[in-house]
Amino acid sequence: MPAYQTGWLQDDLFAGITLAAYAVPVALAYAALAGLPPQVGVYGYLLGGIGYALFGSSRHLAIGPTSAISLMVGVSVAPLAMGDPVRYVQIATLSAFVAAAMCIIAWVFRLSALTNFISETVLLGFKAGAALSIAVTQIPALFGIPGGGHNFIERLIAITNQLGHPQPLILAIGLTSLALLWAGERFLPNRPVALFVVIISIVFISLTNLTTHVTTVGRLPAGLPNFSFPILRIRDVDGIMPLAFAALLLSYIESVSAARTFAAKHGDKLDVRQELLGLGSANLLVAFGQGYPVAGGLSQSAVNEKAGAKTPLSLVFASITLALCLLFFTGFLKNLPKAVLAAIVLMAVKGLINIREIAHLWRVSRVEFTVAIIALVGVLLFGILKGVIVAAVASILLLLHKVAQPHVAFLGRIPGTRRFSDIARHQSNEPIPGVLAFRVEAGLVYFNVDHVLQMVLERVAAEGKSLRFVVCDLSTSPSIDLAGARMLLNLQGEMAKRGIILRVVEARASVRDLLRIEGAEERVGTIDRFATLADVIEDFQKQEAHG
Repeated sequence: MPAYQTGWLQDDLFAGITLAAYAVPVALAYAALAGLPPQVGVYGYLLGGIGYALFGSSRHLAIGPTSAISLMVGVSVAPLAMGDPVRYVQIATLSAFVAAAMCIIAWVFRLSALTNFISETVLLGFKAGAALSIAVTQIPALFGIPGGGHNFIERLIAITNQLGHPQPLILAIGLTSLALLWAGERFLPNRPVALFVVIISIVFISLTNLTTHVTTVGRLPAGLPNFSFPILRIRDVDGIMPLAFAALLLSYIESVSAARTFAAKHGDKLDVRQELLGLGSANLLVAFGQGYPVAGGLSQSAVNEKAGAKTPLSLVFASITLALCLLFFTGFLKNLPKAVLAAIVLMAVKGLINIREIAHLWRVSRVEFTVAIIALVGVLLFGILKGVIVAAVASILLLLHKVAQPHVAFLGRIPGTRRFSDIARHQSNEPIPGVLAFRVEAGLVYFNVDHVLQMVLERVAAEGKSLRFVVCDLSTSPSIDLAGARMLLNLQGEMAKRGIILRVVEARASVRDLLRIEGAEERVGTIDRFATLADVIEDFQKQEAHG
């Protein structure tokens, strides 16, 4: 605020009003997806925006309920509430409070880097799975069929069996809404088209008196949220910690991804650690207002940015606008058809399925494609909450796979130079008679040393008795642990049995230090920063020439 320019005020005010117009229908739809009263979704935008504006670092990030978090709350809270609607709301509120506490703890201990273990590949599959899971929960409302089932497979079977018996009026309203939303997205991007669809549908239902034939939202309670501490405590709800952690994970990853998009576009600096505090503040305020976990989403942030927001003050103006709506205009929403909300959700989540990028993975990396599909299937089979865990494990396994089986490149001389590269990739490289040079394109650590040793010994055996000199180039191994150092010593022992000399070159500072401490220099010769691969090979050839 001390650096705020008065010329920004008009832009922030307009952006805030535009964001509120976008938020009302989306908030109502996502609250229904979460199994909560419609007004609770509006509370998320109203309070979350203020909380984030206080401590967040992005100028454009807009905070509110998201589709993935809403579905996760919907499917995870129900079994914990045991059919009690009051307890249901209380558990959802407690999850926001615990997620806020986790955010603040992560901020204090600088744990923002931990989310980097969730790769973009995993998120690609996770988002697609979440979109499909959300879709099967909304299709019944769109077609006017009862639906049913407790997981993706059961819901899909129920929908398949009931699709032949839709309610024509509800289906017409739902499909018309979808068509209008699609047209608005294509021809009026980043405009609150959903609000216009909501208004048109309400006017149509009210004038035609079709409320007895169409399921509607019903009257929303007027007024602002009541502020209080969560009634339940952590010890009162088994399973609240995994739910809150999943909410934190989704919230942070989704928010930082969206914030980075706009920071890069405008050349802004994003503090990813500060984002933890901003999200913690947002969720804390929402929890005090009896809401459920919120996050920064790409779609609402795009609306905020396109409307001209200059600072997070636009979120405050959006909250003021929403507060006025809650005070004076809730009665207008009572005739809003639920089929319209289903259409809004379906349009919102379709962008989560990036078929082009999944196809690109298939072409460039079958391993990463497999990981993305594991994340997708994990969400479909186990639900959003457990799907988050599956996605996290898949991401870590992807990382471990790359490190546990690193590429071992066997080197040849680049013609006409003193440089060496992978002879398998460049067949024109010249092999050096009697010499085997290799490098490991990863650090040498305890869970990959057996693989590296096996690869080198197999190549040594293939070279036969003509091999007299082996060189390990450590220029592409930035780190080494005790197991890595001892693997090199074991390799030297194996080479000595065959009458082969082993040398080590291009070791980095910390790698040199550990090798010296382990006594490697006494067995493989001097390890310093001066000798290159070409130097030691030329020295060996001179010694061979002099017999």
